[in-house]
Amino acid sequence: MSASSDSAVPVQSHSEHKVATQHADDNSAPAQLPYLSNFHLSNFSTAVGSNWLLPDGVVDVLFEEAHKQEVLRHRLTQQLITHGYQLVCPPMIEFTESLLNDASEDLKRQTFKIIDQLTGRLMGVRADITPQIIRIDAHWGGEGIARYCYAGDVIHTLPSGLFGSRTPLQLGAEIFGCASLSADFELIDVLFTMINDLNISAALHIDLGHVAIFERLSLLAELTESDTQQLMHLYANKNLPELKRVCQVLPMGEDFYVLARFGHDMTQLLAKLSANAQQDTDIVTAVDELKRLKTHLQEQWNCDVSIDVTELSGYHYNTGIVFNGYINSETQPLVRGGRFDGMHHDSIQPREATGFSMDVSRLLAHVQLDAPMVVVVDYEMLNNTDSAQKQTLKQQVNSLRQQGYRVIVPLDAQDCPQGITHRLNNVDNQWQLTSV
Repeated sequence: MSASSDSAVPVQSHSEHKVATQHADDNSAPAQLPYLSNFHLSNFSTAVGSNWLLPDGVVDVLFEEAHKQEVLRHRLTQQLITHGYQLVCPPMIEFTESLLNDASEDLKRQTFKIIDQLTGRLMGVRADITPQIIRIDAHWGGEGIARYCYAGDVIHTLPSGLFGSRTPLQLGAEIFGCASLSADFELIDVLFTMINDLNISAALHIDLGHVAIFERLSLLAELTESDTQQLMHLYANKNLPELKRVCQVLPMGEDFYVLARFGHDMTQLLAKLSANAQQDTDIVTAVDELKRLKTHLQEQWNCDVSIDVTELSGYHYNTGIVFNGYINSETQPLVRGGRFDGMHHDSIQPREATGFSMDVSRLLAHVQLDAPMVVVVDYEMLNNTDSAQKQTLKQQVNSLRQQGYRVIVPLDAQDCPQGITHRLNNVDNQWQLTSV
């Protein structure tokens, strides 16, 4: 990778380097590196400091937080694997033809594009792993039900929300080839099993939706794309006065207004809709699915559940049930999930799919690991032991590390890290562990 910057160190050409070297030889002066004539060491720290500034929405995950993140990744993926989900690790980059095939405009905007130096073709740095799972399933999924899980970094052109990350660690699970609500039930159960296994103090709130209700009403009313976009904008902004005015001139306008007024209560919603909408099989099925899923969440997981059928942020991607999971009162969801279409290999028919994904880094503030036990070997005793005692020490160190201790064998007398909880001392030719 080549890099260019205003603060980069200037590099001399071959001819300039030759002249500078010859001049140094003629004057019998000590040879200097060619770039030092234009760059003072006193400016080095300033230049490095400027180069180390990270872009907005990009942060280092360091030390205990990095350890916590890696533990979370391992524990969550292991939970998914034990539930029968196959772990896959797609690449960070793909040609845009496959990575952004049928992608929403939002996903296209969130995806960095680069030029492949080998072929000259346009590639994308993934902003979401689900499209890659669709590609994998199309080639390897077959005709039956397939389960996949994944965990990997994604990169966004823009942060999601205020103080949002542009480099989240995305973890998720997908089920392909099952059109029934049982697949959504399974994913919800797996999600809560994973979260409960972490013993976090925060509660997970689920917000349910179903894009098929609005989609079906739009088809029955034969709305134009412009009308559809206007309604979605008003729903997103919860602008009921303007929505009421707009609905007065739309076909089946009262039904679209009812969605906003009663879209949180499925019994009232079905009662308030027009007779034409009440008799539509797709709408009745969608309302029933929301009722059943809400009941399951409340009875099985004692979960706080809300419903909003005007939540249409994934309208051009999702096909049915959608849900967002929030921790406490956070404004950004920890987990997003819902129904979408996969694809059959060499077929235009979609393949039913459902899944969820979460940003693991959003869990860091809610999870605490056991305090680390840090052991350091006494440096003076280490250097005053014979070969037999050193072999015994090696066995003791390996044993402690297998038990979960962090054991440091010092390199010199000053090698004494912070946070030491224990020392390994040689007492009467026996290595003994003592608390600090």
